[in-house]
Amino acid sequence: MTASRKKVFVALSGGVDSSTATALLKRDGYDCEGVFMITNDSAHHAQAEAEMVAGQLGIKLHVMDLRKDFERIIEYFCSEYKKGRTPNPCVFCNRYMKFSKLWEFAASHGARFLATGHYARVLNRDNDAGLYEAANFSKDQSYVLSMIDKDILPNIILPMGDYSKDQTRELAAKFGLGTAQSKESQEICFIPDDDYVAVLEQRCPELVRKGNIIDSSGKVLGEHNGVHRFTIGQRRGLRVAMGRPYYVTKIDAESNTVTLGPKEEVMHGKLQATGANWLTDEPVSPFRAKVKIRYNSKGALAMVAPQDNSVAVEFDEPVSAITPGQLAAFYVQEENNSRLIGGGWIDKVAD
Repeated sequence: MTASRKKVFVALSGGVDSSTATALLKRDGYDCEGVFMITNDSAHHAQAEAEMVAGQLGIKLHVMDLRKDFERIIEYFCSEYKKGRTPNPCVFCNRYMKFSKLWEFAASHGARFLATGHYARVLNRDNDAGLYEAANFSKDQSYVLSMIDKDILPNIILPMGDYSKDQTRELAAKFGLGTAQSKESQEICFIPDDDYVAVLEQRCPELVRKGNIIDSSGKVLGEHNGVHRFTIGQRRGLRVAMGRPYYVTKIDAESNTVTLGPKEEVMHGKLQATGANWLTDEPVSPFRAKVKIRYNSKGALAMVAPQDNSVAVEFDEPVSAITPGQLAAFYVQEENNSRLIGGGWIDKVAD
């Protein structure tokens, strides 16, 4: 496909990744326009950065005020913690905001493509658009794209999938972008200073509730101030001295208890995931895959069995800290590339 005059809208966040992606597309002959999403009241600095980049590159910048829509993401975030689960708002946002509302906006303005600064790759082979891990695994972000609609894949461009972070900064400097040395963005865009507990307790004060910290036998080990302060596999900040390393093994919001145990009690061999989303034709029989259960995970080999809208996963070896509320992402090897074929929300774990 010839890039010349193909209109692409780029999700321009004001960071080095999306700004470099825009510069690469413009260099390659695409007709680029930027889109900045206002998702919270503290987006002023990021918007100014996006406006600066658009000015440097000589492209039009659209600004979408999505604060009301973004409330859905924050409500999901709080709701999961109320259930004793650990949410992944970036996955949820990519599904319902960046690769949904942003694409609808781009298409309504005549764009053929939507591009982002994610470190992942879309490869088109024999009219089959697939989503793959980034060439540089250490920065791979394909995991957070597991739940997007597969029908949008032919319209997605991910220019950063072949580059490392250092290479991205070098390219940004070469293009003369003011974002070349910008600091790494925070993990969750609507959490100031990464203090998620403060945000949760402000929006949902009912979460602050004393309860017991117990072991697997039910013995009380201590007291906590809310199950939202814990996640499966957590070792630090438990406020309990056991003489050897103990980890969070279970969170029960209904009984308001947090269970601790030694390392072996946080190891499990099976999980059940719900709300399955497939980026290929939906599998009809069990298959072998590499399964990632968290962002930046190397993944573990497993047998994956689709079951209606859910998926049963049995790992070859037990894995640590399978966390309800997080995502299980499924990858299959194609020649030298690891293809992401789908994902589902982790609901239950078993030995």
